[in-house]
Amino acid sequence: MSGARQAAGGGAPAYQVWAVPGIPEVQAGDDLVKLLAAAVTGEGLPGLADGDVLLVTSKIISKAEGRIVRAGDREAAIDAETVRVVARRGSLRIVENRQGLVMAAAGVDASNTAAGTVLLLPEDPDASARALRSGLREALGVDVGVIVTDTFGRPWRSGLTDVAIGAAGVRVLDDLRGGVDAHGNPLSATVVATADELAAAGDLVKGKAAGLPVAVVRGLPHVVGGDGGDGARALVRAAGDDMFRLGTSEAVREAVTLRRTVREFTAEPVDGAAVRRAVAAAITAPAPHHTTPWRFVLLESAEARLRLLDAMREAWIADLRGDGFSEESIAKRVRRGDVLRNAPYLVVPCLVMDGSHTYRDERRNASEREMFVVAAGAAVQNFLVALAGERLGSAWISSTMFCRDVVREVLGLPSGWDPMGAVAVGHAAAPPRERPVRVADAFIAVR
Repeated sequence: MSGARQAAGGGAPAYQVWAVPGIPEVQAGDDLVKLLAAAVTGEGLPGLADGDVLLVTSKIISKAEGRIVRAGDREAAIDAETVRVVARRGSLRIVENRQGLVMAAAGVDASNTAAGTVLLLPEDPDASARALRSGLREALGVDVGVIVTDTFGRPWRSGLTDVAIGAAGVRVLDDLRGGVDAHGNPLSATVVATADELAAAGDLVKGKAAGLPVAVVRGLPHVVGGDGGDGARALVRAAGDDMFRLGTSEAVREAVTLRRTVREFTAEPVDGAAVRRAVAAAITAPAPHHTTPWRFVLLESAEARLRLLDAMREAWIADLRGDGFSEESIAKRVRRGDVLRNAPYLVVPCLVMDGSHTYRDERRNASEREMFVVAAGAAVQNFLVALAGERLGSAWISSTMFCRDVVREVLGLPSGWDPMGAVAVGHAAAPPRERPVRVADAFIAVR
């Protein structure tokens, strides 16, 4: 029997934790409640009492529930249990599995099971915990909490530890927000993962290879009681709150996929710091001759945006009239051009030819400019993708390219700065429409 959190001095907070021996190899269809009840009341053990917490390794639950599958290829089993790849490095995959857990290999385990088979996690670990708690109450007449545990790695930390993947009758989270610490400082972000702490405590006595899949914690009755709310599912961070939802390459791919042309924005202000971070990503684009052919003009004030857009509208209307368009047609076209006017933030990317080469052959000069234009396009694409990563919508509109002199005059730009359209930036007013599926092979030529 092992003690923990034992402070010096009498009456200090303490609890006890011990492993439960005597549990036989579990087979599919076994009555796990019966096996556990017999084991915890074995000779020399203190049995179970109200307020205890029973920590049960998920593997024995999976075996009892028949979650053993024939699988010569473990990777195929992982594929079947995966709903989202979070990160991949070589053969290692961190994924979100069908239970909503983010972990290595979807929890598919080839250890402690016969050759040619793999062990899947319980179908519903919270339901498994509830069934064990109810069964033990009926068999032994005790009100205990039950936590189903599994071994996880953790971001930023080396080594493995047990965490709770299922729970019943246990307060899995202890929300201390609204209270104060010993110095009277307000606690505004402290939510303790009590169930994970209990799981880790049990793992200290169960061990990874000792054949002791169950442990008991006694002395913390305040964490036991009620129905346990949402069970261990409450420990899974919601997608919207998860700042580390993806690995590096997966985050880049998702940002590229998220990038959409957004034409309607909310009135929510745009964080200028987020736009500047996107510019920092933009200027990593490739460019010819070791040049930096990009400049980004940020129109952060409404006055600057309206002054530019009004001047551009006047120039556009004059051009349309010169081309013989009717007033009705002009009005329709101008209305369609209001995407920039409705955006809370505008950015005008500009091309500069500083460092470009001049040749006697005009064809080579034209190619030289094309190289710089391509570099500008690469920078703008970087910029749009980075904005998507900041959860900002954008629309790259070409209009400033048709009135560059007007833009330079209104914004006071050097004569060598060529506006390359304008980017409307803001928070999307509606979810993006589904993008038509494009098969990569249709855009590939192999020689």
